[in-house]
Amino acid sequence: MQAGKTIKQKIQQTSRLLPALRLVWQSSPRWTMARVVLLTIQGILPVISIYLTKLIIDAVAANLTNADKAAAFYQVLFLIAIAGFITVINALCNSLTELVTTAHSQRVTDYMQGIINTKSVAADLEYYENARYYDALQRAQQEAPYRPPQILNRLAQVGQNAVSLIAMIGLLLSLHWGIIGILFVGALPAMVVRVKYSRIMYDWQRKWTPPQRQAMYLGWMLTSDQFAKEIRLFDLGELFSQWYLRIRRQIYKESLAIFTKRSLANFAAEATAGILIFGVYAFIVYQAIHGILRLGDLVLYHQALQRGQNNIKGLLTSASSLYEDNLFLANLYEFLDLKPKLLDPSNPLPVPKPMDRGIVFDRVSFQYSTTTRQALKDINLKIKPGEVVALVGENGSGKTTLIKLLCRLYDPTAGKIAIDGIDLRNFKIAELRREISVIFQDYAKYNFTAQENIWLGNTELAPEAEAIFSAARSSGADDVITKLPQGYQTILGKLFDQGEELSIGQWQKIALARAFLRDSQVIVLDEPTSAMDPKAEYEVFEQFRQLIKHQAAILISHRLSTVKMADRIYVMDNGSITESGSHEELMQLGGLYANLFETQAQNYR
Repeated sequence: MQAGKTIKQKIQQTSRLLPALRLVWQSSPRWTMARVVLLTIQGILPVISIYLTKLIIDAVAANLTNADKAAAFYQVLFLIAIAGFITVINALCNSLTELVTTAHSQRVTDYMQGIINTKSVAADLEYYENARYYDALQRAQQEAPYRPPQILNRLAQVGQNAVSLIAMIGLLLSLHWGIIGILFVGALPAMVVRVKYSRIMYDWQRKWTPPQRQAMYLGWMLTSDQFAKEIRLFDLGELFSQWYLRIRRQIYKESLAIFTKRSLANFAAEATAGILIFGVYAFIVYQAIHGILRLGDLVLYHQALQRGQNNIKGLLTSASSLYEDNLFLANLYEFLDLKPKLLDPSNPLPVPKPMDRGIVFDRVSFQYSTTTRQALKDINLKIKPGEVVALVGENGSGKTTLIKLLCRLYDPTAGKIAIDGIDLRNFKIAELRREISVIFQDYAKYNFTAQENIWLGNTELAPEAEAIFSAARSSGADDVITKLPQGYQTILGKLFDQGEELSIGQWQKIALARAFLRDSQVIVLDEPTSAMDPKAEYEVFEQFRQLIKHQAAILISHRLSTVKMADRIYVMDNGSITESGSHEELMQLGGLYANLFETQAQNYR
């Protein structure tokens, strides 16, 4: 039973090579074909070159006693000219191979990185909250750029060595059949060493992926502007640098130990092969001294022996390297085989346009897969078209999680969310999300122009659409942008040349403009004005009602003076809704909301 399982696993592992080659072919069929053709030609040329060398030496030896030296010379010169032509062809092939290999490798690298980027975007948000996902991603990023084209190289080298080896075997068999066996025996130890240490390196790399990621993280913190202020203020530079070096030293120490053992094993294998080959060479010299072989034969068999050894060694090395590639391809396919849990329905329904009854959360509960704590418990709430609903509660009470479920970044573990009575899971995910405009508390800061930053909220519009400037005026971003050196064409952030950094409040206005630009039926603002001064906040919400005439709006804020404008306020505590009503109703209730409001109000008295 165990043996059958092992055979099945080996077959599955071998099957990784064909999909990898398919990816190489799909990336650039013409470059792939050119590469294969060149490698095949380069496999044949050495055989022709060796045979021409034999003919030249034999011709020289045969004409040593010829009285007509000029005729003898021209006879040999013709063979030299052919050999020279073959050398030029070989040089041309080498140059073309360098060009083709460089161009092909770049195309494959870009293609594979594109596949990884696409897969990353398609992965559920849940994966991004799991450390194992990042381990798989890093291993895939390490293997994707070069492993598939390398497999093509290995297979081409197998073919190239096989072509040359067949010719060399034919020559050496005419001398003695036992030579071929000695060549194979001499090459086997190196192959065994390669296979053994391929598995060791594969296991070692998987074991050390988390520490390597930690070292990369430390390096990123030391060089990123995101941590620059705190690292200097708290004098953390030396601590992080030493921490980074400590991890890298440990990685270096263990990898060096493996490489040292592999080098010693390679030395023993190469020394064994060398002794065997020189034994065969002694046999060839013995034959020549006793007149059994001519001078040209001595050179021919000597070169055939050397080439045959290199071909067998190359053939077995390529085969063992394919085994290594096959092992490490598991890293790539581990990532590419990740399956999204959020799927489109087989028969999707259209999202109601416009909404009639609105959005209903019906006994919705949710638990993240990485914890046993329930983030949401039995949530019931309604949002009508044109209605402003506010979610209030302390950090960790479940407000943002509720929005993630509405956007179908996750599905509820119990209950359902419906639009006009239709479960969200019956809509195409992309179509549903087009109807929801969201600015999260951790909004994105794109290092593009100010105009592009806003345009990303609705890329179906033209990049220069008037709606972009209208959205900027509504959020207050227009006042910020018009004071920048190049206005709307100013690059934001300091990542690129001539970029202008904004304050947190100014960035927030840009993000708000992006949310306002989207032509959606639902707008969600998660702490939309937390970094704005009271005056800017007041100006935004003065226009807010007019901006959402026909939209349902969900407002999350810790500033209770802001949520007073909401039609209905839901108070969340520890994943549950504990109170709901208008501001006046909740103040009369005298519960958690009233207590929080009075606490904040005292700061302004």
